[in-house]
Amino acid sequence: MKKAIGIIGARGHTGAELVRLVAAHPALGLAFVSSRELDGQRVDAHVAGFEGELRYENLDPAAVAGRAVDAVVLAMPNGKAGGFVAAIDEAAPRTVIVDLSADHRFDDGWYYGLPELTRGRYRGECRISNPGCYATAMQLAIAPMLGELCGPVQCFGVSGYSGAGTTPSDRNDPALLHDNLMPYALAGHIHEREAARQLGAPVEFMPHVAAHFRGITLTANLHLRDPARIETVWARYRERYAGEPLVEVLDDAPWVSRIAGRHGAQIGGFALAADGRRLVVVATLDNLLKGAATQAMQNLNLALGFGEFESIPL
Repeated sequence: MKKAIGIIGARGHTGAELVRLVAAHPALGLAFVSSRELDGQRVDAHVAGFEGELRYENLDPAAVAGRAVDAVVLAMPNGKAGGFVAAIDEAAPRTVIVDLSADHRFDDGWYYGLPELTRGRYRGECRISNPGCYATAMQLAIAPMLGELCGPVQCFGVSGYSGAGTTPSDRNDPALLHDNLMPYALAGHIHEREAARQLGAPVEFMPHVAAHFRGITLTANLHLRDPARIETVWARYRERYAGEPLVEVLDDAPWVSRIAGRHGAQIGGFALAADGRRLVVVATLDNLLKGAATQAMQNLNLALGFGEFESIPL
Protein backbone atom coordinates (compact mmCIF):
# COMPACT_ATOMS: atom_id res chain seq x y z
CA MET A 1 0.00 0.00 0.00
CA LYS A 2 1.27 3.46 -0.87
CA LYS A 3 2.01 5.96 1.87
CA ALA A 4 -0.25 9.02 1.79
CA ILE A 5 1.13 12.55 1.42
CA GLY A 6 -0.60 15.92 1.74
CA ILE A 7 0.74 19.25 0.50
CA ILE A 8 -0.30 22.58 2.01
CA GLY A 9 0.38 25.68 -0.08
CA ALA A 10 0.36 23.82 -3.38
CA ARG A 11 -0.44 26.85 -5.55
CA GLY A 12 3.15 28.11 -5.63
CA HIS A 13 6.00 27.14 -7.94
CA THR A 14 7.53 24.78 -5.37
CA GLY A 15 4.16 23.17 -4.68
CA ALA A 16 3.80 22.28 -8.35
CA GLU A 17 7.25 20.69 -8.40
CA LEU A 18 6.37 18.68 -5.30
CA VAL A 19 3.14 17.46 -6.86
CA ARG A 20 5.11 16.13 -9.82
CA LEU A 21 7.74 14.44 -7.64
CA VAL A 22 5.18 12.75 -5.38
CA ALA A 23 3.09 11.64 -8.36
CA ALA A 24 6.19 10.00 -9.88
CA HIS A 25 7.00 8.08 -6.68
CA PRO A 26 6.08 4.39 -6.85
CA ALA A 27 5.35 4.15 -3.12
CA LEU A 28 3.69 7.52 -2.40
CA GLY A 29 0.21 8.79 -3.19
CA LEU A 30 -1.16 12.32 -3.04
CA ALA A 31 -4.01 12.33 -0.53
CA PHE A 32 -4.71 16.06 -0.79
CA VAL A 33 -3.31 19.34 -2.02
CA SER A 34 -4.48 22.49 -0.30
CA SER A 35 -4.70 25.95 -1.83
CA ARG A 36 -7.12 28.65 -0.82
CA GLU A 37 -6.96 30.37 -4.21
CA LEU A 38 -7.43 27.20 -6.27
CA ASP A 39 -10.03 25.48 -4.09
CA GLY A 40 -12.16 23.13 -6.19
CA GLN A 41 -10.05 23.31 -9.33
CA ARG A 42 -8.40 20.26 -10.87
CA VAL A 43 -4.72 19.84 -10.14
CA ASP A 44 -3.99 18.69 -13.70
CA ALA A 45 -5.24 22.06 -14.97
CA HIS A 46 -2.37 23.79 -13.16
CA VAL A 47 0.48 21.26 -12.96
CA ALA A 48 1.85 20.16 -16.31
CA GLY A 49 2.45 16.44 -16.48
CA PHE A 50 0.15 15.55 -13.60
CA GLU A 51 -2.64 13.12 -14.37
CA GLY A 52 -5.66 12.24 -12.25
CA GLU A 53 -8.93 13.49 -10.80
CA LEU A 54 -7.42 15.18 -7.76
CA ARG A 55 -8.71 18.68 -6.96
CA TYR A 56 -7.32 21.41 -4.76
CA GLU A 57 -8.99 21.89 -1.38
CA ASN A 58 -8.95 24.74 1.11
CA LEU A 59 -8.03 23.01 4.37
CA ASP A 60 -7.55 24.63 7.75
CA PRO A 61 -5.17 23.16 10.37
CA ALA A 62 -7.87 21.06 12.07
CA ALA A 63 -8.94 19.55 8.74
CA VAL A 64 -5.36 18.70 7.82
CA ALA A 65 -4.70 17.12 11.22
CA GLY A 66 -7.82 15.01 10.80
CA ARG A 67 -6.64 13.42 7.57
CA ALA A 68 -5.02 10.03 7.98
CA VAL A 69 -1.79 10.66 6.10
CA ASP A 70 1.78 9.56 6.63
CA ALA A 71 3.36 12.93 5.87
CA VAL A 72 2.44 16.56 5.32
CA VAL A 73 4.60 19.03 3.40
CA LEU A 74 4.13 22.68 4.36
CA ALA A 75 4.97 24.81 1.30
CA MET A 76 3.84 28.14 2.68
CA PRO A 77 5.41 31.55 3.29
CA ASN A 78 7.38 32.18 6.46
CA GLY A 79 5.26 32.59 9.57
CA LYS A 80 2.35 30.40 8.44
CA ALA A 81 3.37 26.93 9.64
CA GLY A 82 2.61 27.23 13.36
CA GLY A 83 -1.11 26.49 13.34
CA PHE A 84 -0.72 23.39 11.17
CA VAL A 85 2.15 22.03 13.24
CA ALA A 86 0.24 22.56 16.49
CA ALA A 87 -2.87 20.82 15.16
CA ILE A 88 -0.88 17.84 13.86
CA ASP A 89 1.14 17.66 17.10
CA GLU A 90 -2.11 17.27 19.02
CA ALA A 91 -4.05 14.96 16.71
CA ALA A 92 -1.40 12.86 14.95
CA PRO A 93 2.09 13.46 16.40
CA ARG A 94 3.75 10.62 14.43
CA THR A 95 2.84 12.24 11.12
CA VAL A 96 5.99 13.35 9.32
CA ILE A 97 6.05 17.12 8.69
CA VAL A 98 8.47 18.67 6.22
CA ASP A 99 8.37 22.46 6.56
CA LEU A 100 9.75 24.38 3.58
CA SER A 101 9.51 27.75 5.33
CA ALA A 102 12.13 29.21 7.66
CA ASP A 103 9.85 28.81 10.68
CA HIS A 104 11.74 25.84 12.19
CA ARG A 105 15.25 26.17 10.73
CA PHE A 106 16.48 27.63 14.02
CA ASP A 107 14.60 25.12 16.22
CA ASP A 108 16.88 22.46 17.71
CA GLY A 109 13.85 20.22 18.17
CA TRP A 110 13.59 19.83 14.38
CA TYR A 111 15.97 17.92 12.13
CA TYR A 112 17.59 20.25 9.61
CA GLY A 113 17.45 18.33 6.36
CA LEU A 114 20.31 19.11 4.00
CA PRO A 115 21.09 15.41 3.48
CA GLU A 116 24.51 15.75 1.85
CA LEU A 117 25.71 17.51 5.01
CA THR A 118 23.32 16.38 7.75
CA ARG A 119 21.97 12.89 6.97
CA GLY A 120 24.39 11.46 9.52
CA ARG A 121 22.54 13.41 12.21
CA TYR A 122 19.10 12.06 11.31
CA ARG A 123 17.64 10.00 14.14
CA GLY A 124 14.15 9.26 12.88
CA GLU A 125 12.64 12.65 13.67
CA CYS A 126 9.12 13.32 12.39
CA ARG A 127 9.68 17.09 12.27
CA ILE A 128 11.98 18.13 9.44
CA SER A 129 12.97 21.65 8.44
CA ASN A 130 13.84 22.00 4.77
CA PRO A 131 16.79 24.38 4.17
CA GLY A 132 16.50 27.62 2.24
CA CYS A 133 17.59 27.68 -1.39
CA TYR A 134 20.41 30.22 -1.00
CA ALA A 135 21.41 28.62 2.30
CA THR A 136 21.74 25.25 0.56
CA ALA A 137 24.03 26.72 -2.10
CA MET A 138 26.14 28.55 0.50
CA GLN A 139 26.62 25.50 2.69
CA LEU A 140 27.51 23.19 -0.19
CA ALA A 141 30.03 25.75 -1.46
CA ILE A 142 31.68 26.35 1.91
CA ALA A 143 31.46 23.04 3.81
CA PRO A 144 34.54 21.31 2.33
CA MET A 145 36.75 24.18 3.54
CA LEU A 146 35.47 24.37 7.11
CA GLY A 147 38.42 24.31 9.45
CA GLU A 148 40.54 26.20 6.92
CA LEU A 149 38.72 29.54 7.12
CA CYS A 150 40.07 32.81 8.42
CA GLY A 151 37.26 35.32 8.91
CA PRO A 152 33.78 35.57 7.39
CA VAL A 153 32.90 34.13 3.99
CA GLN A 154 31.39 36.68 1.59
CA CYS A 155 28.65 35.29 -0.70
CA PHE A 156 27.19 37.11 -3.70
CA GLY A 157 23.97 35.48 -4.85
CA VAL A 158 21.69 35.94 -7.85
CA SER A 159 18.34 34.14 -8.09
CA GLY A 160 15.70 33.84 -10.72
CA TYR A 161 12.47 35.60 -9.87
CA SER A 162 10.56 32.40 -9.06
CA GLY A 163 12.35 32.63 -5.71
CA ALA A 164 10.15 35.61 -4.85
CA GLY A 165 7.01 33.44 -4.98
CA THR A 166 3.73 34.06 -6.75
CA THR A 167 2.42 37.05 -4.78
CA PRO A 168 3.11 40.07 -7.04
CA SER A 169 6.06 42.24 -6.00
CA ASP A 170 8.93 44.18 -7.56
CA ARG A 171 11.12 41.10 -7.21
CA ASN A 172 8.96 38.89 -9.43
CA ASP A 173 7.85 41.50 -11.96
CA PRO A 174 9.51 40.62 -15.32
CA ALA A 175 9.00 44.18 -16.59
CA LEU A 176 10.95 45.70 -13.69
CA LEU A 177 13.63 43.00 -13.88
CA HIS A 178 14.19 43.34 -17.61
CA ASP A 179 17.82 44.44 -18.21
CA ASN A 180 18.16 44.75 -14.44
CA LEU A 181 19.74 43.14 -11.40
CA MET A 182 17.81 43.95 -8.24
CA PRO A 183 19.63 43.88 -4.86
CA TYR A 184 17.63 43.33 -1.66
CA ALA A 185 18.12 42.43 2.03
CA LEU A 186 21.84 43.10 1.72
CA ALA A 187 22.63 42.56 5.41
CA GLY A 188 21.00 40.14 7.82
CA HIS A 189 19.11 38.05 5.23
CA ILE A 190 17.57 35.02 6.95
CA HIS A 191 19.56 32.63 4.74
CA GLU A 192 22.76 34.36 5.90
CA ARG A 193 21.87 33.60 9.49
CA GLU A 194 20.75 30.08 8.60
CA ALA A 195 23.96 29.18 6.77
CA ALA A 196 26.16 30.68 9.50
CA ARG A 197 24.30 28.74 12.19
CA GLN A 198 24.55 25.43 10.39
CA LEU A 199 28.18 25.85 9.33
CA GLY A 200 29.32 27.25 12.66
CA ALA A 201 31.20 29.94 10.73
CA PRO A 202 30.39 33.58 9.92
CA VAL A 203 28.81 34.25 6.53
CA GLU A 204 28.09 37.60 4.85
CA PHE A 205 25.47 37.32 2.12
CA MET A 206 24.34 39.80 -0.54
CA PRO A 207 21.32 38.54 -2.52
CA HIS A 208 20.04 39.81 -5.87
CA VAL A 209 17.21 38.81 -8.18
CA ALA A 210 17.52 38.76 -11.97
CA ALA A 211 15.23 38.46 -14.97
CA HIS A 212 15.55 34.69 -15.45
CA PHE A 213 12.78 32.53 -13.97
CA ARG A 214 14.63 29.84 -12.04
CA GLY A 215 18.10 29.01 -10.81
CA ILE A 216 20.67 30.42 -8.38
CA THR A 217 24.28 31.43 -8.91
CA LEU A 218 26.23 31.78 -5.66
CA THR A 219 29.81 33.08 -5.65
CA ALA A 220 31.61 32.52 -2.35
CA ASN A 221 34.79 34.38 -1.35
CA LEU A 222 36.69 32.39 1.30
CA HIS A 223 39.70 33.73 3.22
CA LEU A 224 41.98 30.88 4.29
CA ARG A 225 44.11 30.51 7.39
CA ASP A 226 47.01 28.97 5.45
CA PRO A 227 48.03 29.13 1.78
CA ALA A 228 46.39 26.45 -0.36
CA ARG A 229 47.17 24.85 -3.70
CA ILE A 230 44.46 24.57 -6.35
CA GLU A 231 45.03 20.81 -6.71
CA THR A 232 44.41 20.39 -2.98
CA VAL A 233 41.21 22.42 -3.17
CA TRP A 234 39.87 20.37 -6.09
CA ALA A 235 40.67 17.17 -4.21
CA ARG A 236 38.89 18.35 -1.06
CA TYR A 237 35.66 19.11 -2.93
CA ARG A 238 35.74 15.94 -4.99
CA GLU A 239 36.38 13.81 -1.93
CA ARG A 240 33.69 15.57 0.12
CA TYR A 241 31.01 15.00 -2.52
CA ALA A 242 32.14 11.64 -3.87
CA GLY A 243 29.11 9.38 -4.03
CA GLU A 244 26.65 12.28 -3.84
CA PRO A 245 24.58 11.98 -7.03
CA LEU A 246 23.01 15.42 -6.61
CA VAL A 247 26.28 17.34 -6.22
CA GLU A 248 28.60 17.64 -9.21
CA VAL A 249 32.07 19.15 -8.84
CA LEU A 250 33.33 20.86 -12.02
CA ASP A 251 36.60 22.40 -13.09
CA ASP A 252 34.94 25.38 -14.78
CA ALA A 253 32.45 27.77 -13.19
CA PRO A 254 28.93 26.36 -13.51
CA TRP A 255 26.25 28.25 -15.46
CA VAL A 256 22.80 28.86 -14.06
CA SER A 257 21.24 28.19 -17.47
CA ARG A 258 22.66 24.66 -17.32
CA ILE A 259 21.21 23.85 -13.89
CA ALA A 260 17.66 25.15 -14.45
CA GLY A 261 15.24 22.24 -14.38
CA ARG A 262 17.83 19.85 -12.96
CA HIS A 263 17.59 18.31 -9.51
CA GLY A 264 21.14 18.72 -8.22
CA ALA A 265 23.80 21.35 -7.59
CA GLN A 266 27.03 22.11 -9.40
CA ILE A 267 30.18 23.54 -7.76
CA GLY A 268 33.25 24.76 -9.63
CA GLY A 269 35.17 27.73 -10.94
CA PHE A 270 37.79 27.36 -8.21
CA ALA A 271 40.20 30.30 -8.21
CA LEU A 272 43.01 31.10 -5.79
CA ALA A 273 44.67 34.46 -5.20
CA ALA A 274 48.40 34.66 -5.85
CA ASP A 275 49.22 34.15 -2.16
CA GLY A 276 46.97 31.07 -1.94
CA ARG A 277 44.95 32.48 0.93
CA ARG A 278 41.83 33.63 -0.89
CA LEU A 279 39.61 31.06 -2.60
CA VAL A 280 36.62 31.82 -4.82
CA VAL A 281 34.04 29.08 -5.46
CA VAL A 282 30.86 29.18 -7.59
CA ALA A 283 27.78 27.05 -6.88
CA THR A 284 24.57 26.79 -8.88
CA LEU A 285 21.28 25.04 -8.21
CA ASP A 286 17.63 25.28 -9.20
CA ASN A 287 15.93 27.14 -6.37
CA LEU A 288 12.65 25.26 -6.92
CA LEU A 289 14.28 21.82 -7.00
CA LYS A 290 17.47 21.18 -4.99
CA GLY A 291 16.68 24.48 -3.28
CA ALA A 292 13.20 23.28 -2.25
CA ALA A 293 11.12 20.42 -3.73
CA THR A 294 13.88 17.94 -4.55
CA GLN A 295 15.39 18.39 -1.10
CA ALA A 296 11.95 17.90 0.44
CA MET A 297 11.64 14.62 -1.48
CA GLN A 298 15.04 13.50 -0.18
CA ASN A 299 13.83 14.24 3.34
CA LEU A 300 10.50 12.49 2.83
CA ASN A 301 12.26 9.41 1.50
CA LEU A 302 14.61 9.30 4.48
CA ALA A 303 11.79 9.77 6.99
CA LEU A 304 9.46 7.22 5.38
CA GLY A 305 12.08 4.54 4.88
CA PHE A 306 12.59 4.69 1.10
CA GLY A 307 15.77 5.11 -0.89
CA GLU A 308 16.81 8.75 -0.58
CA PHE A 309 16.66 9.42 -4.31
CA GLU A 310 13.44 7.57 -5.15
CA SER A 311 11.44 9.51 -7.80
CA ILE A 312 14.27 12.05 -8.26
CA PRO A 313 15.69 11.96 -11.79
CA LEU A 314 19.46 11.65 -11.46
